[in-house]
Amino acid sequence: MKKTIIATLTLTLIVGVIYANTEESSLPNLTMPDNNLSFQNIEGYQDYKIVATHFRTDKKELRYILANSIGYNALKEKAKVMPEGSKIVKIGWSVKEMPLFPSALEADKIQRVEYMVKDSTKFNANGDNWGYARFVKKDGEYKVWNKGTKGCIACHSSAKEQDFLFTGLQGKF
Repeated sequence: MKKTIIATLTLTLIVGVIYANTEESSLPNLTMPDNNLSFQNIEGYQDYKIVATHFRTDKKELRYILANSIGYNALKEKAKVMPEGSKIVKIGWSVKEMPLFPSALEADKIQRVEYMVKDSTKFNANGDNWGYARFVKKDGEYKVWNKGTKGCIACHSSAKEQDFLFTGLQGKF
C-alpha cells in the first residue's frame, strides 16, 4: 500500500510537471511530412504510464519514456512483439543542478517530444510496423524535426531484436 501511494504520488508529480511545461492544454497542430503522424496523435499522454527514464550523454538530456495502456501492458508481460496500437512517448529534457542539492541534476526545459506507434497497416514499408514522430522545441515553440523519420528508423533498426524498442519496463517498487 505504501509503495503504491509513493509510486502514484511520483507519477502524478512527474506528469504534472510535464503537462505544466507544455504551456498548453492541447498539443500543437504539427504533422511529420513523410508519414503524416500528428503531434496531436498523443493527446492524452498525461494518462500514459511511465516505462523508464534514460539519460542521453550525447545530448545531455533526461528522457521520460511513457506508454499508452496497450504498450504498457505488453511491456509488463514482456511481449516479444508489441501489439497494434502501442504508443511509446519519449519526452527529452535539458538538465540543471538542483538548487538545494547541487550534486544532483533535475529536469529543466523540454527539448523534444518523440513518439512511435505500432500500426502494420500504415507503417509496414520499413518492415518494422512502427511510425515515428519527433518534435523539437526551439525558442519556446515546437517544430517538426527537419530530418524526418529516416533518422528515427536508422537508429531504431539497431534494436530490431527487441521489436525496435531500446527500453523495456524498468523495475517496480
